[in-house]
Amino acid sequence: MKKPKKIVSALVVTTMMGTAVMACSSPAPQSSSDNKNTPAPQGGPTTYPIKTDKTLTYWMELPTNLTGVKSTHADTPFFQEWQKKTGVPLKFTAPPANQAKEALNVMLASGELPDMIEFNFLDFPGGPEKAIKDGYILKLNDLIDKHAPNLKKYLKEHPEIDKMIKTDNGSYYAFPFLRGDESLMVYQGPIVRKDWLDELGIPMPQTIDEWTAMLKAFKEKKGAAAPFTVNSKPRVFNDFNNGPFMGAYGVTRGFYLENGQIKFGPQEKGYKEFLGLFRSWYADGLLDKNIATVDIKAWDANIASGATGATVGNAGGGIGKWQPLVEAKDPKGLLAAAPYPVLKKGDTPKFGQRDQPFSPGGMVAVTATSKNAELAVKLLDYGYSPEGHMFFNFGTEGVSYKLENGEPKYTDLLLKNPDKLAPAQAMSMHIRANYNGPFVQDKRYIMQYLALPNQREAIGVWKTDVAKHQMPPVTPTPEESSEYAKIMTDVNTLVDEMTLKIILGTEPLDQFEKYVEKLKSLKIDRAIEIQKAALERYNKR
Repeated sequence: MKKPKKIVSALVVTTMMGTAVMACSSPAPQSSSDNKNTPAPQGGPTTYPIKTDKTLTYWMELPTNLTGVKSTHADTPFFQEWQKKTGVPLKFTAPPANQAKEALNVMLASGELPDMIEFNFLDFPGGPEKAIKDGYILKLNDLIDKHAPNLKKYLKEHPEIDKMIKTDNGSYYAFPFLRGDESLMVYQGPIVRKDWLDELGIPMPQTIDEWTAMLKAFKEKKGAAAPFTVNSKPRVFNDFNNGPFMGAYGVTRGFYLENGQIKFGPQEKGYKEFLGLFRSWYADGLLDKNIATVDIKAWDANIASGATGATVGNAGGGIGKWQPLVEAKDPKGLLAAAPYPVLKKGDTPKFGQRDQPFSPGGMVAVTATSKNAELAVKLLDYGYSPEGHMFFNFGTEGVSYKLENGEPKYTDLLLKNPDKLAPAQAMSMHIRANYNGPFVQDKRYIMQYLALPNQREAIGVWKTDVAKHQMPPVTPTPEESSEYAKIMTDVNTLVDEMTLKIILGTEPLDQFEKYVEKLKSLKIDRAIEIQKAALERYNKR
């Protein structure tokens, strides 16, 4: 087994942070029913809980929803119960908040690795194959074949997903987070103050022209200081990568497929038209004057105070969070999903948010230095078993859910938490369905999480044709990946800078053509070539 190379990883986006990962938990107590622990047959199905005297180490971020609620994984009921159900004691470490890449880099360079790392290895410089080659993580093919019958069975039954979660060389590199139904893939889109529309006699906007008229009415008749705003942290228009508004002009913020050809939206004519629209909105006071610096706190405050009447957000963490805030100021306040806007009424929106069935967050790799790789694989396979599926999605029966006519229903502990935790926070204490992890997400979760009618209706309102244009999860070769990462760092910096300058009016719109020339000088065409080669290999998997 290869020893990890002590290199300075290109994971660091800025200056290397000299922060070591911090210990986050101690092993959970063993199940009290030791007499029920049964050793797993070698090479056969695993019986849980497993009888073992080993403690595995596990590196992952503390879920965002637990920030301010729990300080460690050890204190969180889900992670305590997971250890009891599997019989495998775990010791967690976690990076400091918002420093996962930097902390992982420090850890990899040290050579002192845990048994498991929960991280998006598609973001690893050189990709998963490079992480395997450099001796950081294991190629899991043999281990899955021998010791992960639940995941193996799922992949055999879903060959289209099996294709997504391995490399071009056929290497399995992590236990994946999978969305088990189409209804789980769409969760974000435009949101408006429906009560304002009703009061002003304005129909739900469908076209760009209708959006412009609506925002003017919000400004002039409702006194909205920032009629439209959206989160711009950590990058400008952070939630616009999926194509709201720019999609009306036939482009999105990233790479997409058009008649079999790969295109990069920000260098296309449609992006200039989008910039022209938002430039005019900014000049007319329809766009938040602080749009360049809006963070989540300011975003929430604008919506709660009535300064904003339209945004782009999630059904759960958006409408679900903001609806009670809006009602607190105005009992008649009502948020509702709006369709992704188009130029011509009746057209189907081309772009919008839609995840692939394989969502890269929450994947878990087994490290190449682990002395307990077989046990780690058996632990991780639990999430794909029938029992593990119920636990990851619904938690513990009688605590976080109960069965009604054979169907799992969340208890008030999650939906009406006695400690006044929001449903998203309470859920993250007891399940992983409302974020991610090594399991298959269940569609029965989402309709309970979206407790409000306006949340549930949003999923249908936000339907688009984006599935026809999405790039699959391709993986460049290690050599391509390094070149691609350098190109796209420069390209994305330029796109973000010019997007803001043109919208804020500090650069004229007719500078767009020179900006496209600059993109070409930064080798955007070479980046497209790399994506094309990766797509061709993906299609041959």
